[in-house]
Amino acid sequence: LAHPCPLHTFPESAILACLNFHFLFIYFMSFDPGMLHNNGHTAYANGSGPGIRETGVVEKLLTSYGFIQCSERQARLFFHCSQYNGNLQELKIGDDVEFEVSSDRRTGKPIAVKLLKIKPEVLPEERISGQVGPDLHAYPFTVLHGYIHPVVSSIPLHLDGKSAPGQVPTGSVCYERNGEVFYLTYTPDDVEGNIHLDTGDKVSFYMETNKHTGAVSARNIQLVKKKQMRCQGVVCATKEAFGFIERADVVKEIFFHYSEFKGDLEALQAGDDVEFTIKDRNGKEVATDVRLLPQGTVIFEDISIEQFEGTVVKVIPKVPTKNQNDPLPGRVSVRMGFNDKELPFGEKDTKTKVTLLEGDHIQFNISTDRRDKLERATNIEILPDTFKFTKENREMGVIAAIRDGFGFIKCVDRDARMFFHFSEVLEEGQLHISDEVEFTVVPDMLSAQRNHAVRIKKLPKGTVSFHIQSEQRFVGVVEKEVVGNTAKNISPTKGKEKESEEGVIAYEDCGVKLTVPYHAKDLEGGSHPQVGDKVEFSINEVKRTGQQSAVSIRVLNRNASGAKRLHGFVAALKDNFGFIETANHDQEVFFHYSEMCGDLDNLDLGDTVEYNLSKGKGNKVSAEKVTKVAAVNGIGEDVGGTVMTGKVIRPIRSVDPSQTEYQGLVEFSEEGGSKMQNYPFGIMSMANKSDCLQKGEQVKFQVCTITQTGQKMACNVVPQRRAMVECVKDQFGFITYEVGDSKKLFFHVKEVQDGLELQTGDEVEFSVVLNQRTGKCSACNVRRVSEGPKPVATPRPDRLVNRLKSITLDDASAPRLVIVRQPRGPDNSKGFNVERKTRQPGVID
Repeated sequence: LAHPCPLHTFPESAILACLNFHFLFIYFMSFDPGMLHNNGHTAYANGSGPGIRETGVVEKLLTSYGFIQCSERQARLFFHCSQYNGNLQELKIGDDVEFEVSSDRRTGKPIAVKLLKIKPEVLPEERISGQVGPDLHAYPFTVLHGYIHPVVSSIPLHLDGKSAPGQVPTGSVCYERNGEVFYLTYTPDDVEGNIHLDTGDKVSFYMETNKHTGAVSARNIQLVKKKQMRCQGVVCATKEAFGFIERADVVKEIFFHYSEFKGDLEALQAGDDVEFTIKDRNGKEVATDVRLLPQGTVIFEDISIEQFEGTVVKVIPKVPTKNQNDPLPGRVSVRMGFNDKELPFGEKDTKTKVTLLEGDHIQFNISTDRRDKLERATNIEILPDTFKFTKENREMGVIAAIRDGFGFIKCVDRDARMFFHFSEVLEEGQLHISDEVEFTVVPDMLSAQRNHAVRIKKLPKGTVSFHIQSEQRFVGVVEKEVVGNTAKNISPTKGKEKESEEGVIAYEDCGVKLTVPYHAKDLEGGSHPQVGDKVEFSINEVKRTGQQSAVSIRVLNRNASGAKRLHGFVAALKDNFGFIETANHDQEVFFHYSEMCGDLDNLDLGDTVEYNLSKGKGNKVSAEKVTKVAAVNGIGEDVGGTVMTGKVIRPIRSVDPSQTEYQGLVEFSEEGGSKMQNYPFGIMSMANKSDCLQKGEQVKFQVCTITQTGQKMACNVVPQRRAMVECVKDQFGFITYEVGDSKKLFFHVKEVQDGLELQTGDEVEFSVVLNQRTGKCSACNVRRVSEGPKPVATPRPDRLVNRLKSITLDDASAPRLVIVRQPRGPDNSKGFNVERKTRQPGVID
């Protein structure tokens, strides 16, 4: 075989590999001189003569001598024209010749003798169909390999037409003739149309013989068909039995059927990166052999690191029109250098879903599509100073309600509450009720009659004000008292108190007699003014309506002719009514919540109240105009220092409504039990006003004297309850303690002090409270006194242990487990996190 350059320029391993490959070829193939193209002549001229014949090309030709460039080796030989066998006039430079090598008698140098011109092989002029071979990176020369996989290639793109000195970048094409495969080299100049050929492309070409080397190569190569290439893209839509892929090479979507997806179809979803092959079916391109790629493989665009500032000149319509086909309908104007440039943007190019308006000052990046080089604005966010550039009307308000994903704003300038969605909040972080905000009101896109708030910005506390309050203080006289609300089913725990009817105050301003309304919530000090009382107040004006009312009302002088106000203490609170313990602590007075002046939510057991007595139907006495006032310390004077122990023989009436007396009784017996004495008690006598003292309970108490009557009463009553925990479940438990008809008392684990986990048998102390709605008692303030016995695991019976040890798999009488149905979890798995292991017979875990 002829090599166009010395073998010493290649690594030894490459030469050995090449030679081994040649030996394999010779062993497996028959030799065909026609395939070697003039490189396989015998060593004898015309089949005769003892000299070794070589071939070469006439390189220089003068009148009587010339020079030949050898084809088989790097040598240049002299020859004399007398040694040419033929017509010397037909011999020309570049002709192929055959000769013998001899020595010059005079100088001893090798010379060519017995020259014979070789007739060139006539190659077919018809175009031959072939294929561009696979990649070559090991050798710069082409090797004929027969049927063994060829190591021939297209011209590598990364060479860019450059190669090592003395070498030209080459590729190879192969073709088949008479059942044999031949390989020809080509250069970029041999390809028509200045196109790049890829391995596997179908081509047609002519064959050409190099006169100097005798090597055959391909020329005038034309591309017939490109190789079927693998394309990449991203799944952009999935339907019932098919989907669409956005291609990464062109701005186009391509259809694919689920039968062409090679993988888990259940896991395929929009946004997955895939690769596929394009085929033509019924005149349309479809994707076949679709396979998943690692996430992030396909990249459609390059996003600039630099951020730009610009202005929104066209916003995306909230409701797209029927003729709108532009996927990037928005426009942004940006100054680049000395020119203004408009960039498009779409719905996905904004960082948040906050509504954009024309004129917004924004910050963004520029995205360049790799496929068509289209530039667009992306990562758009509104800058804080944008409200200086837009012409929108900003309003203020306070967050009034928050739901799942949306809320309502109480507006300063509007009566109705304004709806808003969380996506319209400009700053990061959550909004809370009573937060002050600034916003823009726009019509709802679905209903023009409805508005909603957008572009919401949180404001510092104290910025929003609904009223204007006068600094001047006025003095007036109450003309009409506040009348309590008439709601029949209002509970202090529901917080749904309706606005009570307003009162009226008359006053003078600059000699003009005026009146102003007031409400109970605007009273100071908890004092409820009556008709004729002299009061001091400020005037508050609502910004939205201009309506005035009196606020910060303080009573200066009481009207002496008014009804007498009494003091008492809240003894019980039911669903819509309650009872007041009188100042002497010996009776209770009924009152309805409609007579309560003030916030019912702030009313608790034991609170001090002021009220008037009135008679209703049947001459029943009840309290009216009930007002919470400052608390009174203690229930009496002369509190004894001795702490006594006694027993409750009668509870107060809020615990047992069937009794006629309000007061409860505590029985005290001295040591020996010879002398017994009873002391009354009321709601103010108990240390814990919400504690529900039962008949028969042991208590500790002190004795005090009531100032008004001189009666001795029990005070600072503390129950002495101890009982055992019966059971504890997930979030609650029961104590073995008799309350009424129930033999056990409920408690919640949150009521256990110090966060301890109670166990069955623990001894505890606790308080008993009564639920006013259900009438049931439960334990609170549960404190563990001592721990119960620890549960001991019961060992397995000996008969069971011996039985398990004696069981074998071959025992026909042993119990058998037959699987009727394999278990399945909610995710269609076997339902077990831990792998099940085969149990060894006779071994107990």
